[in-house]
Amino acid sequence: MHTFAATGAGFLLAVLWFDLMFDVQTRKASSEVLPPEVLTSISAYYRCVTTEAYPMNRLIALVMLLTLAAICAEIVQGEYQWWVGWGSLLLAGSGFVPTMIRTVPNARRLGSAQDSAGERSRLARGVCRDHMFSFARMSAVLILQLIAR
Repeated sequence: MHTFAATGAGFLLAVLWFDLMFDVQTRKASSEVLPPEVLTSISAYYRCVTTEAYPMNRLIALVMLLTLAAICAEIVQGEYQWWVGWGSLLLAGSGFVPTMIRTVPNARRLGSAQDSAGERSRLARGVCRDHMFSFARMSAVLILQLIAR
């Protein structure tokens, strides 16, 4: 099962990498409100991946669930040291929950470009922060899964 969990973690890292390629634009701006071209770029990206990409955008949630299921199966089978499975479950689960209840809704809202520039700047910075933490968590999951061999 660790191969499936590692593959899921790798897929999710790739998705996060693409998100971060747009998110990092928020790190370069020093003002509270991001420049219009940055907001336009980030909003267009999140409109594409959260709304216009249906049904493919559902694949990410499916991979999250399947990765968690593979980690749970790994724990039940008891093939590897206990801390590999439980550590992976803690890291992945602690990332998936905020992603579904905060990051995805904020990205959808950002993609709608309905809010003021100040609010969209706040959303963009929050999504970037969430993605950086998720990238770190999923990297740790992938490392745990790879050392399980």
